[in-house]
Amino acid sequence: MKEFILALDQGTTNSRAIIFDRNGLPVASAQKEFTQFYPKPGWVEHDPDEIWSTQAGIALEAITKAGLESADIAAIGITNQRETTVVWNRITGKPVYNAVVWQDRRTADFCDKLKSEGLGSKILKKTGLIIDAYFSATKIRWILDNVKDARRLAEDEQLAFGTIDSWLVWNLTRGQLHITDVSNASRTMLFNIHTLKWDEELLRLFNIPSSILPEVRSSSEIYGNTEGQFATSIPVAGIAGDQQAALFGQMCIEPGMVKNTYGTGCFMMMNIGSKPIESKSKLLTTVAWRIGSDTQYALEGSIFIAGAVVQWLRDGLGIIKSSGDVEKLAAKVKDSEGVYFVPAFAGLGAPHWNQHARGTLVGITRGSTSAHIARAALDSIAYQTLEVLLAMQNDSGIDIRELRVDGGATVNNQLMQFQSDLLKAKVVRPKVTETTALGAAYLAGLAVNFWSNISEIRKQWQIDRTFSPQIEENETLSLIKGWHRAVNATKAWADDSE
Repeated sequence: MKEFILALDQGTTNSRAIIFDRNGLPVASAQKEFTQFYPKPGWVEHDPDEIWSTQAGIALEAITKAGLESADIAAIGITNQRETTVVWNRITGKPVYNAVVWQDRRTADFCDKLKSEGLGSKILKKTGLIIDAYFSATKIRWILDNVKDARRLAEDEQLAFGTIDSWLVWNLTRGQLHITDVSNASRTMLFNIHTLKWDEELLRLFNIPSSILPEVRSSSEIYGNTEGQFATSIPVAGIAGDQQAALFGQMCIEPGMVKNTYGTGCFMMMNIGSKPIESKSKLLTTVAWRIGSDTQYALEGSIFIAGAVVQWLRDGLGIIKSSGDVEKLAAKVKDSEGVYFVPAFAGLGAPHWNQHARGTLVGITRGSTSAHIARAALDSIAYQTLEVLLAMQNDSGIDIRELRVDGGATVNNQLMQFQSDLLKAKVVRPKVTETTALGAAYLAGLAVNFWSNISEIRKQWQIDRTFSPQIEENETLSLIKGWHRAVNATKAWADDSE
């Protein structure tokens, strides 16, 4: 009996592999950071070959750590940083350019042009997305227009585009499969979330040939088998973008259930069922997953900088030595003493969508210390989450009383408590916080009958700790008012029309 599932969790700053048993518990994991490239202000790139080599290497490492062999693995599930764009040569298998990362802002001016031409409503209706440099379409166009010979090769049907899931599957199957799943396709700004097909009108609008695109499949099926990486071939059987995978891993399978993932960015998602709702509050409507003939949709609020603000305190300011030191530093002060930090390093995401905003610190006095800045940095994650939750309540008409949380920053009890205080809602942390990888494992396991159905999986979700609101409402309102002033200051700085 094959008793384990291997989840590949390819994130923005590191590649991870986790092996899960039949109880949905992690038995071994491995991870490796890879290089971040910043060629110009606002530009962010990765080396696709380094992503593949780190992901392949740590997959083998996790199997070895668990004392297993590839023959013990029933299936592989893949989850990935979304929107990040890779274009490669179908013949050589080599990228024509670095991966252009979801955080990258190089196409912001082109996005402004599309908005000024009044295309926002059309794109929103078809894709559920707001025009922004965040999504893949403008990144693909930029590569085709700026990399030598790229457009000619694309028109000769020699190039392939993929989000990171497609790139991993291509390499795992040695070029046998050029596919993606519906959840990742729905993040490109080229996919019609109503027809569940690539949209010809959008392809013409962005001047992207259809031959470059992957085949779109469901999120849970046997796509094919690995070729050569492992001693025995393993079925690749589940794919979902990282946030959709976390929604599934948190078992938010009923409409109205909400999760928030605290990673490099912060991403809140609400399951809205089998029909897409068009947001009135600048949230995104996205495909959550497709299993068999059942497609589920979600509302999403994307916050670009969450955990990344802690990395900046470490690498940019140098006020902490490791990310784990931030809680201790922030705990030296009772609160931020009026210091607010809006970490708009890559613009503001939902519900503002201001791609020209930049990071802003306000309220600093002579008495402000590194501890106040650390506290304000952590608080910013909770404030941004509050803004998205209020927008989600507004769109759905559902009063959200419980937020399921996952991701690296959820180990920070101080942050989780402050989050509950701001939201005036319960914040629930599960025992297994690796819900992104777990969601991918569940999708793969369902495809190969490792788990018989979703009901069986649902029983595995367990609470580690629940945080409930502790501070008075008038105090909360005062804090939130200060945050709004800080965001307004950030927007004012971004407006260069003065």
